[in-house]
Amino acid sequence: AAPAAGAPALRPLQPSAYRLQPLTGYGTPGAAPHRPEVRSEPILRMTGRGRTMMLTFDDGPDARYTPTILDTLAEYDVRATFFVCGEMADYNRGLLSRMADEGHVVGNHTWSHPLLTQLTRRGIRTEMERTCEVVEKAYGEPPRWFRAPYGAWNRAAFQLGAELGMEPLAWTVDSLDWTTPGTATIIDRVEGGAAPGVVVLSHDAGGDRSQTVRALRTYLPQLLDSGYHLTVPRRQQV
Repeated sequence: AAPAAGAPALRPLQPSAYRLQPLTGYGTPGAAPHRPEVRSEPILRMTGRGRTMMLTFDDGPDARYTPTILDTLAEYDVRATFFVCGEMADYNRGLLSRMADEGHVVGNHTWSHPLLTQLTRRGIRTEMERTCEVVEKAYGEPPRWFRAPYGAWNRAAFQLGAELGMEPLAWTVDSLDWTTPGTATIIDRVEGGAAPGVVVLSHDAGGDRSQTVRALRTYLPQLLDSGYHLTVPRRQQV
């Protein structure tokens, strides 16, 4: 897969608006490490009953924005998933420790946010392994989920991710917050896309994320008031 048209192909920490088609598959939290099956597509939709959806944040953690996002999530007793870049996590290990303490899930978003389809297998493995090591030290356990930068997946990424014990997780609702479209637009995209099983993509680093921070403070209580339950991924039963 390739990044969306117009997305800067190699700019670090700059995600694209790449969109994917629905796919199911989740499982038990805290399960013993195992090697997942090698998929040909990333997991996208959540399974389960009721009005359940997931919030995910990519590219961080960032000391300017991530703490405020965590504060908002704590205020409403909501858990989220953070796909961290290793080079960011290495500078902000305390934020990963806080995520662990507050029940959030931390996933692997590679070390430096490269386009995986332009790397060798060795390069992909290095990007993933270095981030796994930082996450395990700071968060307390290795990541069980990974997300390809720019949404650009290939067979090697699926294979190597599985070898490292990680499931590939994508998204269904893209807030496009990285384009800084305005707080109201981000709110409209999240609320307009809200539906049982969706996974929302936002960012807590990689640029000015003040709009993302402000939007969360508005749409999160509104989603809760609408009866949605915000949760984190669960490992698929095998």
